[in-house]
Parts: sequence; structure tokens; C-alpha cells
Amino acid sequence: MFAALGAAEAGHRVTILEQNEKLGKKIYITGKGRCNLTNACDTEEIFAHVPRNAKFLYSAIYTYDNFRVMEFFEANGMPIKTERGNRVFPVSDHSSDVISTLQKALEKAGVEVLLYTKVTEILSKDGKIAGVRLKNGEKRTADAIILATGGKSYSSTGSTGDGFVFAEQLGHKIEEPVPSLVPMTVLEDYCMQMQGLSLRNVQATIREGGKVFFEEFGEMLFTHFGVSGPLMLSASSVVNDRLRKKNLSLTIDLKPALSEEQLDARILRDFEENKNRQFKNSVKGLLPAKMIPVVISLSGIDPEKKINGITKQERKKLVECIKAFPLTLTGLRGFNEAIITRGGVSVKQVDPSTMESKLVKGLYFAGEILDVDAYTGGFNLQIAWSTGYLAGSSIAE
Repeated sequence: MFAALGAAEAGHRVTILEQNEKLGKKIYITGKGRCNLTNACDTEEIFAHVPRNAKFLYSAIYTYDNFRVMEFFEANGMPIKTERGNRVFPVSDHSSDVISTLQKALEKAGVEVLLYTKVTEILSKDGKIAGVRLKNGEKRTADAIILATGGKSYSSTGSTGDGFVFAEQLGHKIEEPVPSLVPMTVLEDYCMQMQGLSLRNVQATIREGGKVFFEEFGEMLFTHFGVSGPLMLSASSVVNDRLRKKNLSLTIDLKPALSEEQLDARILRDFEENKNRQFKNSVKGLLPAKMIPVVISLSGIDPEKKINGITKQERKKLVECIKAFPLTLTGLRGFNEAIITRGGVSVKQVDPSTMESKLVKGLYFAGEILDVDAYTGGFNLQIAWSTGYLAGSSIAE
């Protein structure tokens, strides 16, 4: 949609070929249906949230940055708001407003939209774009084509990897598409006991041997298979390739605001007040209910033991469990649970200043089909807006 707007603004006659029954199906489900449409951080900071190929995006982001995106929606009658972590949402909290704003802009720009129109092949002649073949056998001619088909995540929205096939047929290298921003599986079965428990303001650290690969604060969630939530989704982007090869250690600091000494002092105070009670009944103020049996078991302290009988050594073990709650990451969940696809058309074969293919004249790429991906927080949609607009506005006469 944004690519079409960029092309229409540049004076081209533009048609969107959409296989679904409506436009922007994936936008409906982003940000749990609220659509986190960009991030209000300094533009330079966006690149720090793109783990690979960030340099490739310089032209695209600076041509149409996050502030221009915010201005676009406000100018087109959709008020926006900024929440924690600089995440930007429609004031209404409805992703459908983002889509209707884009649709109105497309109408105003005179863009033709053909729904229920599936492309089966991209036609080229002498290294130049010639048009497309549709599922019904019809051919449509074109001077330029923008492939903005998304990746492979959420295939129910239509992103089934078709774009990768088209690009490959035209000679492009596809870096292996894998799920990213995706929940992770865990070895320990005690995750199942804590299923549905959400933790806020915890610090997660992921290591291989002694080497730290990820360390951040945030929110996370325990599931029947492992871990999810914003913090874990971001972590999956960082450790993605490494986790495919081997298990990694994940520790969670449940009380990052307290040092071990401060936490020990706090536990001592609690114990002082409960000295005649059993251990299992004296940690309620310290941990969420679902975690208590798990932490007690990991601490090795007898749950029936009276508080006044707990040794300094046992208390030290309890502090360790709370400051470094141990888990073993074993893998990633599949595309049906991944927010985005990592991998795609190799950026080495795309001109970063126009998004045009270096192999086929008149062929442009935008969005998730490219081998670029970012962390959560509105950055992936920003990449879509920026690359889309640059591709559309760069189409030569």
C-alpha cells in the first residue's frame, strides 16, 4: 500500500494486485490488533534495533523516516499516541483504522486495487520486467513491479512465501527464511507448571558457555512449551541462528532492582516476621504464586522446614534461584507463531538507494520479502513503510 502511494505520488499509473478479499490483512493482527505502527525514537536509533543488514536500510529510513510516517497518519485524519518504549499506536487502539487511512489515501491517489487477484508468475524479457501472469491465465503488462508479498509468517494472511519463489525464478538468491520474533522452547518441564504466568521488569540473560549473547529487561510469559512475551521474542531474534545449532542457557533475574546482598536482607526480614512458619508459607510476598513450588524445589530447601531452622547456606541458594532462575532453551517455534520472517531476498542483489533489483530492470522489493528484520516495537512496520515508499518513489520514467 505504501509502495503504491509512493509510485502514485511520483506520477505513475499504479495497480495493486491482492490475492486476499481485502487489503492489509496482516495489519489487522499486528500489535494484538492495535497495530504498533512505528517507534518514536530518534531516527538513528532505529538501526540499533535491526540485528542484520541495518546499513542496507539507511537510504530507505532517511528518505521516509518514522516522523514522516507519524505525520502521514495524522495528516490523513488518524490521531496517534506514543506508549512505553516509544511504541506508536492509533489513539483508537484499532488496527482497522490504519488500514482505512491507507485505503482512503490510495483512493485519493487514484490507485487501482484488484482483490481476489493471485499472481502466479512474473514475466520478464531481456533482463527487464514485462508484466505478470494471473491465476486465471490472464497476462497484464507492466513497466515496473514492486514485490511486497511479505515473508512466511502468519500464512493465513496470505504471506505463504510466494514472493521468494518469484524472486528465485528471476535469479535472486534467497537467504533461508526462518521464523523470528518467535516464542522459544525450553527443556525443563517446570515451565508447564507456570503456564500463563506473566513476569514484568525482569532481566533475561542468554549464554552459551560463559559468553553472553543477550541481556535485557522487560516482560515475559511462561507457556506450556517454554517462554514467550516481548522480552523473549526480541531474544529470539538475537540468538536465532545459534539456537538452531545448540541449546543455550537462559537465566532470569526476578529481582533486578536488588543486589544479592539487598535481596538476602529482604528475605531475612521476611523470615524474621515468619520465623515459626513453614518455609513454603513464608515466601508469598516474594514470588508469584505459580513460581513458589518451582523455586522451593530448585532451592533444595524442605518446604515443610520451619523458617528458624533454615541455614545461611540454604538462604544463599534461595537468593541464587531468584537472581538467576535457570532454564535451558532448546529451539524456536514455527512460522505459524512467528511475528516475522528472517531471511529473504539477498540485499546484495538489491540497490539500497532505490530498492530496485540489480538483476532485473524494473523489479523492486519492499518489506519483509527482503533479508532484513528488526526487534519488536514498531521497527518492522517502519521498515515496511520506508522500503515501500522508497521503492515506489524510485520507479524511473
